[in-house]
Amino acid sequence: MKKTVLLLLALVLAFSAFGLAGCGSEEPAEEPAGEEPAEEPAAELPAGVQAIKDSGKLRVGVKADVPNFGLQDAATGEFEGMEIDLAYALAERIGLTADDVEFEAVTAKTRGPLLDNGQLDVVIATFTIKPERLEQWNFSDTYYQDEVGLLVKKDSGIASLSDLDGKTVGVAQGATTRDAVQVEADAAGIKVTFLEFASYPEINAALESGRVDAFSVDKSILSGYVTDDSVILPDGFSPQDYGIASKLGTDDLRDFINEMLVDMQGNGEMDALLAKWGL
Repeated sequence: MKKTVLLLLALVLAFSAFGLAGCGSEEPAEEPAGEEPAEEPAAELPAGVQAIKDSGKLRVGVKADVPNFGLQDAATGEFEGMEIDLAYALAERIGLTADDVEFEAVTAKTRGPLLDNGQLDVVIATFTIKPERLEQWNFSDTYYQDEVGLLVKKDSGIASLSDLDGKTVGVAQGATTRDAVQVEADAAGIKVTFLEFASYPEINAALESGRVDAFSVDKSILSGYVTDDSVILPDGFSPQDYGIASKLGTDDLRDFINEMLVDMQGNGEMDALLAKWGL
């Protein structure tokens, strides 16, 4: 009897040990302590873009006198506008910060030469893409489209382009606006004369003082100069496609910018930017 009890006890212990071993085999193996998941390697930048990153700064030519696009605060020297934010977006994608962006105020006359002599990496300054300009500089794809318009005094009696016969139109130096207006004037069979100015505020002041009868440039730019006494005529002509310009030969930078613009248009970032600045 004693032997039987001992035998049964041994069998119970054996089955218990087997069951515990079976349960233990189902436990997941623990990963070695201290190991971190491998990080994805950073995407390699094109050589020209990497050179900008290595320099620690992105040098950008922008307008200082175009509300909603590029406007410099006279008191603080700070820039603001849609094109300013576009420059910050480019810097971020390069791997720089907003503080690494160096802005240079440019005009239609100075922006090209500043690219040519290497003082700027890019120009984001209501720079219209034209066939003749593509022979001088690289341009990104279009990020904004506008058209040339006319700003006049409400009491001038000018209601359309045809009313400018024998009148004087103020335009910016180095801009294609003069040619665009001349083409429309020829088509309408009217004669206009032009006065060129270095900046938009100067043209607007000439309109206010009566030195010119109309202020002509892209309508989105004119919108920043409308007052209670002036109005933008309904006439619009010569579509204006704005692109980000860089020096000829910087194809990898241009392609990098184009990829950024595609991303921004696809993820809604561009729409948000235009809405922010009322464009």
